[in-house]
Amino acid sequence: MDPVDPVALARQLIDIDSTTGREGEAARALAAYLRDRGYSVLEQPVADDRINVIAAAGEPDLVFSTHIDCVPPFIPSRLEGGLLYGRGACDAKGILAAQVAAAERLRAAGETRVGLVFVAGEERGSEGALAANRIASRSRFLINGEPTDNRLGSATRGVFRVRLVTTGVAAHSGYPALGRSAIEALVDVLVDLRGAPWPDDPLLGRTSYTVGLISGGVAPNVVPAHAEAEIIFRSVGPHDDIRAVVAATVGDRAQVVEVLEVPPVHLQTREGFDTAVFAYTTDIPLLSNWGTPFLLGPGSIHVAHTDHEHIGVDEMLEAVVLYERLATTLMGR
Repeated sequence: MDPVDPVALARQLIDIDSTTGREGEAARALAAYLRDRGYSVLEQPVADDRINVIAAAGEPDLVFSTHIDCVPPFIPSRLEGGLLYGRGACDAKGILAAQVAAAERLRAAGETRVGLVFVAGEERGSEGALAANRIASRSRFLINGEPTDNRLGSATRGVFRVRLVTTGVAAHSGYPALGRSAIEALVDVLVDLRGAPWPDDPLLGRTSYTVGLISGGVAPNVVPAHAEAEIIFRSVGPHDDIRAVVAATVGDRAQVVEVLEVPPVHLQTREGFDTAVFAYTTDIPLLSNWGTPFLLGPGSIHVAHTDHEHIGVDEMLEAVVLYERLATTLMGR
């Protein structure tokens, strides 16, 4: 079997729109690609036509894993100046392609104890990881791929996502005193959150947050009776600490609806690999059935989710070697 060209595979996947909720086509193309290379492939249903792709050539002692979905909008691939551009180039289709190439190099050397776990939905809700974790696995090690500049992650932040909902009384905007604005109430809460004393950690730093979505009102000439905002906290410790600050700051001015939580993690590393701490969150805490986790991948998180997302071709090729070396180290060969 010919070696995998990670750049060609990455481009093939980038050029299929797999923004979260639309992973089906890309996942099935990936499943077909792996079957053609002799893998046993499970297309695990997630929701609607969305699937996880779980593959192996033997009994896995170690699995490579990353996600198939991307954030919107879809951006097709292009090669320019040694860089591969496009949505998912570094987060995480370029990583996925490097992992497949590494697995194939290991298999060519006689190592068949490596599996592949590629999941849907990582960018919003992690439904794919939750589904994959329902599978009983004998794998001892999980190498998860996210953009780490080819450094082993020693820790990552968690996620605590909430929705704040405010209610008011609708009225004609010419007579605002007859109503009560839900939007103004929400703005007051959001302003107060900016000055709240958020928890910190010696390694991961201070909790940060982003107000990612705001909605409210029905028309510009109506005092709004409903408003809401979705906030994502990047946590550094127990989520009860964030809950306490939110409760003290918001009080009874808004309803707090918890949407998602993924804990921060501290990870093992190995000698001979550069290491770093990362402020983002991964599927690692949700893939606990797949073995002791490690975090490694080419590309920079600083260009992920941007309109100029890219990954260096040389960095992808370096990642193939690093993945192979880490897997060999972990499995003891």
